[in-house]
Amino acid sequence: MRLLPASGLKILNRGLAAWTVIVFIFLYLPILILVVFSFNGGKNSKAWDGLSLKWYGELFNNTPIMESLKNSLIIAFATTIASVIVGTTGAWLLHRYKYKFSKTLQTLICVPMIMPEIVMGISLLILFTVVRMELGFATVTIAHITFCFPFVLVAVQARLHGLDPALEEAALDLGAKPLQAFWLVIVPCLKPAILSGALMAFTLSLDELIVTFFTRGPGSQTLPIVVYGKARVGLDLTLNALSTVFVITTVVFVFFSEYLRKISTRK
Repeated sequence: MRLLPASGLKILNRGLAAWTVIVFIFLYLPILILVVFSFNGGKNSKAWDGLSLKWYGELFNNTPIMESLKNSLIIAFATTIASVIVGTTGAWLLHRYKYKFSKTLQTLICVPMIMPEIVMGISLLILFTVVRMELGFATVTIAHITFCFPFVLVAVQARLHGLDPALEEAALDLGAKPLQAFWLVIVPCLKPAILSGALMAFTLSLDELIVTFFTRGPGSQTLPIVVYGKARVGLDLTLNALSTVFVITTVVFVFFSEYLRKISTRK
């Protein structure tokens, strides 16, 4: 196999660098434009009319958006807590005990991760209709838990496969009961996986649109539903302000988590 000459490698590296820059521009330029126009004093995004914070004022005074944000946070927190409990318990039971159809059960649990959202939304709507369950916060939360807890389960399972079984055996030999050994020994070792699964579940729940669209009730409108409704009518600079708030919040959390990681590494 012939190696490229130095000049050829330089050309290749420059080409890859240029391609990387193009990809980053394609990904982040729309976000940058969105952030810039959230400070536009005009009535729309077609023309710039000076710097202004009026859209942020209108955002925080917009009752439907604030109510839908509150609903989304309530559902996301409830979904995250339930998904962590169900996912962690399910991962431990599948890892600790051997069932006759454990492989089939695990496959069925992971189906919601790859199932099209519109199929899941329609299926859950039919289920809630058959059991005569009124659509509202409960149905949306159950729907979100259905597709969120498998992510927690998979993350915890991956951590369990690398866990030394001697840890639990040592705890049992020292007099701990099985539940105590699980809570005091296994769970602390699973914290990174549980945390990553919880963050994934919270993000998926907060961002979900299609499944929520089919399972929501009149009083359980979430933020993605309200944003989708407003975007269908026309581009509103209030949505630019809302998106900017989410972008800034995400960036702050990323830097904060990196800061915590560096502190833990130094310790």
